This record gives sequence, structure tokens and C-alpha cells, in this order.
Amino acid sequence: MTTANQQVQAKYKNNFLKEVEANIEDGHMVKMCMQCGVCAGSCPLGPAWEHSPQKIFMMIRAGKREEVLSSDSMWMCTSCYNCIVRCPRKLPITHIMHGLANYSHRLGLAPQGQPTREIAKLFWNNIIKTGRVNELTFSLAMYFKDGFAQGIKNAMAMQGVGLGLVKAKRLNPMEILGGHSCSDKSGIHKMIAKAREIEDRRKGFAQ
Repeated sequence: MTTANQQVQAKYKNNFLKEVEANIEDGHMVKMCMQCGVCAGSCPLGPAWEHSPQKIFMMIRAGKREEVLSSDSMWMCTSCYNCIVRCPRKLPITHIMHGLANYSHRLGLAPQGQPTREIAKLFWNNIIKTGRVNELTFSLAMYFKDGFAQGIKNAMAMQGVGLGLVKAKRLNPMEILGGHSCSDKSGIHKMIAKAREIEDRRKGFAQ
């Protein structure tokens, strides 16, 4: 019969920390966080985070897998690196947060409709086509991501900015036809496919 002590030990046995260490770049450094809170205090978006970095790290160590991977906090990071610069233990906090975001996305656990996540997906889908971002089609994709009617409203609201960019030669309307691209697009596609293959195999996502 299982004793009460064994039940408690089983309850708090943390396999999630091991999972993070195995699948997230620099994930092994999560356990080095001493919970000082400097990262949260240094973050420009600190007040907007549901879970600051040190809270995420503590949740990982507490085995709160579902709460961590479904949190939108990792998607709030703007890569300002204030947290890394000021961390007393020099933890690569930004890298770990982005790694957690990517991992939750690959597992299908990332929060749906989170703005930063949606923008990241649009950016990635845009850049992998030619190796360079098509600013016009990327902007249009952002405007119309919530539907045609909302897209028209967004475009009308931003028309002044758009015309200003065109006049300043910062935006070329002809990019709608394809825009700039790298000379070896097939090579880029092969490189991305190989990188995915290696990552899938390494992380156990291969089907």
C-alpha cells in the first residue's frame, strides 16, 4: 500500500523540468534562477505579463507543465535583452522564453489568437517564400488576418502612413507582384526543410 509520504513524493516528482532541459535551448539553466525578480522589474512590458520570467521558471520547477505551455507570457518578449544584461546570474532569459514559446507552438499548446504569436507566424510564412520579407504583402496579411471587412478598416485607417512610406520610397506598391527575393530560393527551401528534419529528429517530433 502506498504511504502518504510516497504519494506526496509522486505528486511533486517533476518531469517537466527534465522535459524543458531536453527540449529548450539553455533550458538546463532554469534551475539556476534565484527568484530575485530583476528580470520582471527590468522588462518594459513587465506590468502586462501574466507570468513574469521568474514566475515561469518557478512554475517549471514546480511541474506546472500545462500552465506554462499555455501561457501567453513567452509571446510578450520583445527581445530587448534587459533581463539578460541585469540578471545577477547572467541567465539567457530571452533565449529560454523564446524557446518555450516555440516549443509550446510545436506541441499545439500555445494560446490561440495571441497577437505576437499571430504576427510571428505571418512573418515566418512571408519570409520563407523568397528568403526576404515582402513588406507590402506582410502588411496586408496583418491587416486582413481578422477577416476582409476588418482588413478594409485597418487599411483605410493606415492609408496616410502607407502613402507617406510610398512617397519616402520606403514601400514599393509593385512588391505585390513578388518584390525582392534571394537568388537561390530553392536552396533556402532545402535549408529550411533540412533544419526542420534535424530539429524534429532531435526533439522526437518525427512522425
